Amino acid sequence: MAHAQVSINVTVGILALQGAFAEHQTALQKLSFQEKIAVVLVRTAEDLSVCDALIIPGGESTTIALLAKLAGLLEPLRTFLQKKPVWGTCAGAILLAQAVENTKKGGQELLGGISVTVVRNGWGSQVESFEAPLSTDGLRDPTTPFMGVFIRAPVVLALHPSTENPPIEIIARLPINLVPKSQKLMVHDEGDCDPHDSQSIVALRQGRHMLTTFHPELTKDSRFHEYFVRTCVLPTLL
Repeated sequence: MAHAQVSINVTVGILALQGAFAEHQTALQKLSFQEKIAVVLVRTAEDLSVCDALIIPGGESTTIALLAKLAGLLEPLRTFLQKKPVWGTCAGAILLAQAVENTKKGGQELLGGISVTVVRNGWGSQVESFEAPLSTDGLRDPTTPFMGVFIRAPVVLALHPSTENPPIEIIARLPINLVPKSQKLMVHDEGDCDPHDSQSIVALRQGRHMLTTFHPELTKDSRFHEYFVRTCVLPTLL
């Protein structure tokens, strides 16, 4: 006798305290999966408690951290990270980092979860924002570049792999020849990109967590949202 196919419901939360949470909501609602995906805008610990996964959007990382603290969300978010998938974009990537440089006076609250050090505003100020086509590993239609939108984006300064944590998988790098000329951090080599230079990394995954230093939600291309659900979220539920 044929077994009935089990259908599951997936609830993805988006931290909706500040930043581009509405754009993430639109991108998630476009996805087509056999599983039904519900989207929850997370503003309280109660909202967070119903989620199977979470996206922390781009915005201003110190503001998001402060509002999370005022909402009583910092510790619930840290607990959530220990059990469930989280993806941080731009400011969200900063919050997921193990350490951060170039913080505002008074420092920066972090959630942790991904073994990297990042620097805030690594590519420069708002006026030095830019877009660049990225080659990716693991996305649908990998031969089609993904247009990365970098707005006061952080830069990955260092990876901190250890045997105690899942391996770090690089999803996308920024080619050296597309780095803004005003940018001082990157060492410009003759090759397209130095495979050993962490500063060219703009998307990575560690276990069930993921970060992108750019804004996939500000494009009409939902492949990063599909990747997060397919590779980070669904395997924890099936």
